[in-house]
Amino acid sequence: MSDTEEPESEDERRKRLRQRRMSAHRSAERVLARPGFLGTLRERLALLERAPELYNLDQPSDMYGDGVVEALEERTAGLLGKEAAAFFPTGTMAQQVALRCWAGRTGDPAVALHALAHPEVHERHALSQVSGLRPVRVTGEPRPPTAAEVRGLDEPFGTLMLELPLRDAGFLLPSWEELTEVVEAAREREAVVHFDGARLWESTVHFGRTLAEIADLADSVYVSFYKSLDGYGGAALAGPRELVEEARAWRHRYGGTAFQQFPTALSALAGLERELPRLPSYVRHARVVAAALREGFAEAGLPWARVHPAEPHTHEFQLWLPYDADVLARAAIRTAEETGTMLFPDGWDARGPGIALTEVSVRAAGLEWTADDVREAVAGFTARLTEEAKGANGAN
Repeated sequence: MSDTEEPESEDERRKRLRQRRMSAHRSAERVLARPGFLGTLRERLALLERAPELYNLDQPSDMYGDGVVEALEERTAGLLGKEAAAFFPTGTMAQQVALRCWAGRTGDPAVALHALAHPEVHERHALSQVSGLRPVRVTGEPRPPTAAEVRGLDEPFGTLMLELPLRDAGFLLPSWEELTEVVEAAREREAVVHFDGARLWESTVHFGRTLAEIADLADSVYVSFYKSLDGYGGAALAGPRELVEEARAWRHRYGGTAFQQFPTALSALAGLERELPRLPSYVRHARVVAAALREGFAEAGLPWARVHPAEPHTHEFQLWLPYDADVLARAAIRTAEETGTMLFPDGWDARGPGIALTEVSVRAAGLEWTADDVREAVAGFTARLTEEAKGANGAN
């Protein structure tokens, strides 16, 4: 850098590293997952090539939620075993509306939820700032809440919201017995139960139950059409018909009844047709990948590495390593650029001095990987990680 150049800011440096990471992921020959949202516009539009098989394209286009949007709602309600469902442009809106409707019906604006639940971590306090609700934290421990904690909560609440799986704790799910006990504990307190099921689609393997059986435990359920199903976006709220009709009114008030949404609705139908049946195979293979990651890092002699949970509950899980986030990010990018294989395309989140985590997702592309492939990729990554760590220590 010349004397006249301005030093690069931290935000600029992080943005540049992210762009390099995204580019490396797109060009990598081998990855564990290729989520659709990272594709080009041409690749995203190709998702609709099978649209004629999913819906009669000679029908009139949708207007304010009819037509293909209604078809998607009916399909979703049927899968979840609920009386009705309403399409929403975002999950944040769907859940706010659901919880607001329940607050009106119970007469209690308090919503009991985990401190790591999506509304508490990722929605800028929308429940209180926009919807006038009062979050009450059941627990802050990095695990699902327990029935004892629900029973012992020292203030009343009208709704218990459970995020299944709990993403920020490692995509964790309770056991079926634990889940039914937590729901029963809420019922004992005369509260309704709402599932934040953004990723509920992939929970069937862990629970050993159908989607309808799982959703039947809750009074209402929200699901996402893009997180696991690779749609363009959108969400649905499913539950009793009377609640869903009220939710449609609030959707309008919140600005969520868009004029036309056929591309998103068709992409969601495509996801239900294509990705939903594949999710169990992703979950099962994620367990193979997780075990191979543990073995690979042990063989590489890393002083400490943690796959969390040890046996993934879904097709996504966390990996913790004892290095600075930037060192890990550079090693992952270098590995992809130099070998064409990218194990860790997501960013690394610093969780303390010299420790960071990343999220690992296994999708269709990952089914091609054997355990040996994973261990070999770990060896390549670890070699570059050692080099990057030495370079960082030298710079200090």
